[in-house]
Amino acid sequence: MEKDATIIVTGAAGFIGSCTVQALNEQGYQNLLLVDDFGIESKRKNWESKQFSQIIERYYLFDWLAIHQPKIALVIHLGARTDTTEFDYSIHEELNLQYSKNIWNYCVQNNAPLIYASSAATYGAGEFGYNDSHEIIDKLQPLNPYGVSKNEFDKWALQQTKSPIYWAGLKFFNVYGPNEFHKDRMASVIWHSVKQIKKDGLVKLFKSHRADFKDGEQLRDFVYVKDVVKVISWIANSFHLGNWQAEKNGIYNLGTGIARSFYDLAVASFKGLDLEPNISFIDMPIDIRDKYQYYTQANMQKLRSAGYTDAFYTLEQGVDDYVRNYLQTLNYY
Repeated sequence: MEKDATIIVTGAAGFIGSCTVQALNEQGYQNLLLVDDFGIESKRKNWESKQFSQIIERYYLFDWLAIHQPKIALVIHLGARTDTTEFDYSIHEELNLQYSKNIWNYCVQNNAPLIYASSAATYGAGEFGYNDSHEIIDKLQPLNPYGVSKNEFDKWALQQTKSPIYWAGLKFFNVYGPNEFHKDRMASVIWHSVKQIKKDGLVKLFKSHRADFKDGEQLRDFVYVKDVVKVISWIANSFHLGNWQAEKNGIYNLGTGIARSFYDLAVASFKGLDLEPNISFIDMPIDIRDKYQYYTQANMQKLRSAGYTDAFYTLEQGVDDYVRNYLQTLNYY
């Protein structure tokens, strides 16, 4: 892409969105249209020091585009209601499903490539595995309204006869890293762990409420946000370098392909602070107990087959970078 290309980034004040904007800035892209709810003061430090041409409130995006009619080189749609404990589906339906349909249709009408965020929450309890084949998407049974909304959009996208010239939906697994200070309860376990260590000198992990998993041995595919934005950048460049053909359009897992335990993650958090581990276990809250994923691991073969060859941060490498360079110093990316 030309460095003066106009790129829309939705969710730009959020965690992954603001990291994506920073990565684009580092590559020389500054003609960015940042879309989000900019009235949330706790997100301000995520975006205010970034280079961009315009901030646009999410509810006014399509009006703004209709008035200004810019030539858009790429849309990176990361905006969503991501709270997995929000059980009012109508909220997810409006912000995650209908808004995404509007983004898709805009890209179709304006010949703009699209990268959008799906989620590993679509896989539910993992009854059908964690394979990003389009064949199983209709069968998936997410465990919460957030996951349902993301899967409903994936299903809708695959049913469309008209699609953006190039597009990729990315099923993010457990993303962690800088710029999540505003997320509070929904922040990563690393963020919560470091907060607990500094306050109490220990980390409390959820007990297992299943006989086949020991306490703290629940497994997740933890992926560092710097790898996530690297994949987004690689796909965007592939679109514009002619390395992406229409047959590659579709939905892709984005994790590391390696599941690790919450216990390992807590140990890595202590090491990032140069402390010895001190870990205890508490009951899981009732409101999430029957909606809890005990195991996720991305099958990454599809992205690899599409041509992505870079290695991912190991859990220890990613947590160490995050803790030392961001959480300890309260730095933003």
